[in-house]
Amino acid sequence: MKALIALEDGRLFEGRAFAGSGETEGEIVFNTSMTGYQEILTDPSYKGQIVTLTYPLVGNYGVTPEDDESEGVHVQAFVVREYEDAYSNWRARASLRDYLEAHGVLGVEQVDTRAITRHIRRAGAMRAVVSTVDLDPGSLVAKARRSPGLEGRDLVREVTCRRPYEWHGGRAVEPGGAGREEGLTVAVLDCGLKRNQLRLLEARGCRPRVFPAGTPPEDLLAAEPDGIFVSNGPGDPAALTGVVRTVRALLGRRPVFGICLGHQILGQALGGRTYKLKFGHRGGNQPVKNLRTGRVEITSQNHGFAVDADSLPAEVEVTHVNLNDQTVEGIRHPSLAAFSVQYHPENAPGPHDAEYLFDDFVALMREVPKG
Repeated sequence: MKALIALEDGRLFEGRAFAGSGETEGEIVFNTSMTGYQEILTDPSYKGQIVTLTYPLVGNYGVTPEDDESEGVHVQAFVVREYEDAYSNWRARASLRDYLEAHGVLGVEQVDTRAITRHIRRAGAMRAVVSTVDLDPGSLVAKARRSPGLEGRDLVREVTCRRPYEWHGGRAVEPGGAGREEGLTVAVLDCGLKRNQLRLLEARGCRPRVFPAGTPPEDLLAAEPDGIFVSNGPGDPAALTGVVRTVRALLGRRPVFGICLGHQILGQALGGRTYKLKFGHRGGNQPVKNLRTGRVEITSQNHGFAVDADSLPAEVEVTHVNLNDQTVEGIRHPSLAAFSVQYHPENAPGPHDAEYLFDDFVALMREVPKG
């Protein structure tokens, strides 16, 4: 079935649907990872986005339930150069086609993904529409221009959990049902978190207690946590004024660790501002320099916004920078026991260079008494 991709600037790309049919809109972006398509699909940070993979062959290892990073698929559509339906993987339980169709997500192949990537790198990420039902170029371009985009949108409310839960033994359980009280309790503010963040906290002896993003600070403190973890998530960080107020109210009362959107939220809570990047950082090969150690880390990233270094108060230390464009990749406030990184140290998919940050968070919780 023929599919047409129309960008708001009038650029068109043709392909054919390998999964599903219909029409969807979103911001079109590209990801440079060579593997990990299932983790990308189930990353809530991709809500509202049409994801194009630069790696040319996709689907050859199928999908595995254990590799899901959340409950569902969050991308608006999935665009690849070539789809392989005959997967080979002893862990796989289904094909990528069946997986996308089960979640009602449109998959498109035989697209010049290199041309899309080059165009976005020059012109910037932009609104787009993908359709198998309306193949009129003028109609689709008009729809793309009318679509809302990401700026100013609070998408966290669409992906956060609806009620609190605990993470124990690699799965979600009812509050109080974890069957253990030992270890550090971490209040996790779910802005669209990935499961591997919970897995890595639990592997370090922590007891993650997950709360919806709209939870008031007093309710988080009522859980008597040793620390606050602010997760990744989708949309414009500047639209999350309520979550920013919550994190600001918690500063100095518990150690705080933020990842990706959580980093942008912490930056705003400390007095900084965020801005939209031209085409964002998405992939598993982003070089980041740790300014405190001088070491370079290869990181997994997925973000279209960044913290403005010049807007941060003098007492906030920039700890990491992106070596491609010098954007802020990490901050720290020493007296408030708060730190964050823009990239994804939990990998899934991606390199493991930055897992030490979870160890740093545990050490900080052990050092700082509950205030």
